[in-house]
Amino acid sequence: MTNKTKRMAESAIQITELNKWFGDFHALKNISLSIENGERVVICGPSGSGKSTLIRCVNALESHDSGDIELFGVSIEDYQKNNSNSLSEIGMVFQQFNLFPHLTILQNLTLGPTKSRGMSKLDAEKLAMQYLERVKIPDQAHKRPSELSGGQQQRVAIARSLCMEPKIMLFDEPTSALDPEMIAEVLDVIIDLASDGMTMICVTHEMGFAKEAADRIVFMDEGEIVESGAPEYFFKTPKTDRCKKFLNQILRH
Repeated sequence: MTNKTKRMAESAIQITELNKWFGDFHALKNISLSIENGERVVICGPSGSGKSTLIRCVNALESHDSGDIELFGVSIEDYQKNNSNSLSEIGMVFQQFNLFPHLTILQNLTLGPTKSRGMSKLDAEKLAMQYLERVKIPDQAHKRPSELSGGQQQRVAIARSLCMEPKIMLFDEPTSALDPEMIAEVLDVIIDLASDGMTMICVTHEMGFAKEAADRIVFMDEGEIVESGAPEYFFKTPKTDRCKKFLNQILRH
């Protein structure tokens, strides 16, 4: 086994020379990124830099035009060809909560395990309650989404993803739709999950969270990875002018 093959086999996610176009707009430009099993990566950068597009490609919600994405050494295209349920190994939490309004919280959480994984209703409900406990809202199980605050709904969305027992969790600006007083409660849940060693990618502008939870921070701008590094180096000694400008702008607020 070559060093490159060994490295890729050990990676949870291996992205190689990824390109994505939307018409004439080059959204992702030759992105290469390796994320190890259990690593927690925060992706930051200005709006329109390609952050959300990148993680949507990882989850195959967006197709890419060239390059490759591998999960645990297997190409996404092979996953899709051979087993349509394999991408359920990736959980994703969006900016919007995307809960079914006509279902209770418990029903929202059990839908995936029963329909996609063939789990019994009883086992799915036990699993759902376990994760509602984990996100600290078990008492909301029989309410509908409209009866919950935004922060509670986002915690439900996190619990729903966890009910599929994914190996990788993706967060796409999970606090951007929340009122300021609700942001901390959601970030606390994500930090708690991060302490378990689950592989995570989180797109966020919450730099305090990045400092506390990330093993590595990746800075993107204009569809490119401009800079990456451990939080202690990223914040104290950014290497590029583009990163310095971004940090000066965002840390002032």
